[in-house]
Amino acid sequence: MDEPTLHTALDRIAARHGDVTVDFPADKVALSLTGLGARSRRIAAHLRDLGVGEGDRIGVLSTNEPDFLLILFALSRLGACVCPLPMHAKEGAGRLVGVLDDAGIKDVVVSTRLAAMLPFIEEALPGRRVLGAAGILAHGGRDEADEVSGADVPATNEIVLQYTSGSTSHPKGVRLTHANVLATLRAIRDGIRLTPADKNSSWLPLFHDMGLFGTLTGILTGVPCTIWRPSAFVKDPARWLRQFADGGYTISPMPNFAYDYLVEAVPADEAASYDLSRWRVAFNGAEPIAVDSLETFFGHFAPAGFDPRAMLTVYGLAEATLAVTFPPLGRGPRFDWVDRAALAERGAAVPVERTAPGARGVVAVGRPVLGMELRIADPDGDGGALGDRAVGEVQLRGPSVTAGYVDDAGTLDQPFTADGWLRTGDLGYLADGELHITGRGKEMLILRGDNYYPDDVESAVRTDEAVHRRRCVAFVHQERDHAEERGGGRETMVLVAETARPEAEHPALSDRLRTLVRRALGLDDLRVVLVAPDTLPRTTSGKLQRLAARSDFANGR
Repeated sequence: MDEPTLHTALDRIAARHGDVTVDFPADKVALSLTGLGARSRRIAAHLRDLGVGEGDRIGVLSTNEPDFLLILFALSRLGACVCPLPMHAKEGAGRLVGVLDDAGIKDVVVSTRLAAMLPFIEEALPGRRVLGAAGILAHGGRDEADEVSGADVPATNEIVLQYTSGSTSHPKGVRLTHANVLATLRAIRDGIRLTPADKNSSWLPLFHDMGLFGTLTGILTGVPCTIWRPSAFVKDPARWLRQFADGGYTISPMPNFAYDYLVEAVPADEAASYDLSRWRVAFNGAEPIAVDSLETFFGHFAPAGFDPRAMLTVYGLAEATLAVTFPPLGRGPRFDWVDRAALAERGAAVPVERTAPGARGVVAVGRPVLGMELRIADPDGDGGALGDRAVGEVQLRGPSVTAGYVDDAGTLDQPFTADGWLRTGDLGYLADGELHITGRGKEMLILRGDNYYPDDVESAVRTDEAVHRRRCVAFVHQERDHAEERGGGRETMVLVAETARPEAEHPALSDRLRTLVRRALGLDDLRVVLVAPDTLPRTTSGKLQRLAARSDFANGR
């Protein structure tokens, strides 16, 4: 993986492992690496004829299907850049237009699976060229004499404009070069000792960084890959797990909530019928990792032969292309039990016994991956590194770290310190050389002078059987009535939880959840709001959006 560009890396691996395939079960299609390389060369020639050239940014609306990879590698050969466009039903065309305007995108490719939407997309995007992938792929699949190799594309060219999930702010376009992407793929391969003997699988969306770069790592290492649609997992986790087990897959990336779904979907007395003994690397990342989720999953699937040492609790973000820290391979998760009050009030990770009152378990997410540097710094200070067990902002630098974002004016908004470190906005601390994430800086809750992590409030109730799929968010709401005269309204801690229980049970359930929070945090003043399942706002990758929920609450939604 030492080539300067994605497509040259593909061509090299295809020369050695050309028969290895990328399978798309929903489409009943298997792309060989040889075929992926050859077809992308011809598709690049057709896109060139359509006027696509070096430096162009092309939006791609696609499900998990072959079209996405073929277009990606074709654009790579032209020196152009792909911008994966997530479909978000609730926000509709408004968000899509915002992303296209932000990125200066004039051309949008719509995949074969979404072809029925072409007239609606064209209507929603006046002034832009909307291209059907089916026609592009058909024209680019015939003439082998008309190909683009892309041998002269610089590694400094943008290849992916990756928009952040928007869990704590408006989505931002992260500019990633070939060099950025290949650096993170190299780090992932090194961190899990990936070889062609492995078998990779993913149902994560290809427009999401964990789904895209996890898949590319497998492809550019010559590993057989299977790409399911997200709905294959979300609609029937047990069926997906059966296919995963029977297929002998060794690697799969998932967020924490997915492991909860599997426990919920597979009855305890059926777990032993799944053979999970070949699962070598179970990535867990992209959202906060819960101790109780891991321990429940381990116990539930022990009869299936799942080895807890396969669970890799990791940390990453789009601004670092993906991978930032991995724990030692084959060790299994490590939990650090600290005093909850000291963590929130003083920013100190004070070790305590697990059974101590106010103990909080924080999952270790490992050490920096190959090429990555990391420090914990005071976000309001001069950028100097803090000592062990002191909570501060996680800051990074390395070959996979972006040069910055694009903003509405098409210029860069660089979130860097004066001495060149990326400011992630995440809070954490180092202990025994490993990173521990405690939360997001902008999500810290301050109630009448006291600090609270939202996850502390949520973790007190999310395992209650009445909370639908552990979905709940906490935030501080300031009443606005007569705020001008008083210099600010009354602050209230609000907990919004999804539940399928009938309204007649809501008063008793609200009391129970308040009691759980009071016992955990000593917090007496708590307003509990119960909503129907699937009400809380989430990102396209499934993360709960606390700040959006707070806005909805404040505006009566």
